[in-house]
Amino acid sequence: MIHFFRKNIEPNRKVRLIEMIFLIAMVIASLFSYVYGSLKVNEEVGDFTFVREVEMVRDVANEDCDLEEMSVCEVIYSDADNEMRVTYTQDEYEALSDTSIRAYEFESVDGQHFFFDHKDVSRQEIQNVFASQMADEMMAVFNFANASMILALSLLVMYLFGKQFTTYEKSWFISIMILATIFSVLFPEESANGINGIIIMCLYLLDTFLNILCELLISKQSRYNFLVSVLVEITEIAISIVLMYRFATLATTLFFWLPIDIISFVNWSKHKDQEEDELTMVRRLKGYQEVLVIIGIILWTFVVGYFISGLDIATDFYHNQNLETAIIYIDACASAVGIANGLFIFFRFREQWIAWYICAALEAIINILSGQYVLLILKLGYFTNTTYGYIKWTKYIKSHQEEKKLSIF
Repeated sequence: MIHFFRKNIEPNRKVRLIEMIFLIAMVIASLFSYVYGSLKVNEEVGDFTFVREVEMVRDVANEDCDLEEMSVCEVIYSDADNEMRVTYTQDEYEALSDTSIRAYEFESVDGQHFFFDHKDVSRQEIQNVFASQMADEMMAVFNFANASMILALSLLVMYLFGKQFTTYEKSWFISIMILATIFSVLFPEESANGINGIIIMCLYLLDTFLNILCELLISKQSRYNFLVSVLVEITEIAISIVLMYRFATLATTLFFWLPIDIISFVNWSKHKDQEEDELTMVRRLKGYQEVLVIIGIILWTFVVGYFISGLDIATDFYHNQNLETAIIYIDACASAVGIANGLFIFFRFREQWIAWYICAALEAIINILSGQYVLLILKLGYFTNTTYGYIKWTKYIKSHQEEKKLSIF
């Protein structure tokens, strides 16, 4: 008997030991990357010398400065190989008429090149530009540090609550986070609206982690998904504010998702499975109800899309007006499907998984058009787990048809 017990417990100990080793390795890798990147950014520039004067041309095509919204404007000048950014006040920007500028090139002892619109530069100015350039060079390092820390958090969740998840669920969860880590390094985010791209990527990774954990808990019919979902909404509100985009989704999150998460947790808690306390009883929609939902989604898309496209909202995340308008309408449709999805989840309807499919497809289109490639990993997670959740809920409904639990509150 003791031999049999040892035989079965040893593999579990080995798995948990491996999980702990990976967890510690990710934490160490993250801390090392943070320290290394910070040291490089804060390095002293050292001695520097004046090299030459060079003519640079103003990049008017990609210039986006709304004087009603911005107190200062950044203008990019470049030649064949180099680029210089100059910040102007509103008055200075309005007075600009030349399409070119004389730039002054300086070089540090280690070969770094700096460009200014004036020749009498101070050491502090050189140091500031040097730190900015090093931050750009270290972006992959900082993104890896952020990704490693989020990955360590994912491993910690699986380690602490391992008994609650199957081997498939653990593998799926960690695989998605590893892919997100790789993509965060390969496709770094540029700064937008004055926010560093490293911070934006960190928000993307946190959003991915929380979303796939929430999705996994929904597929397991666990009411605790709504507690994680509240953190999802807060993160996505932060992303919308930082990037100044997707205002239909932002409004839906504030006025619909946050309240529905709270009342859904209460409703699901009232409908626990009679045999398994951790499960919530679920069911399916009727045909006419599906038709009404589709009509509501179409109306919402056109009304909300038309309203938001008429607003003059300044953002430097997009440089193409037609692209921005197209994304506004896609976002309006995604928010409508999201509302339907939220109601389906609240009422415990299986059709919420179909809404997840549609919403994931629409958001994937937005991510591709916006160049948010790391978020495509989240959509991959949606598609795979949605199939898993739909199958699990369908099996549950078929095996519990005789219970006829039709109350919705």
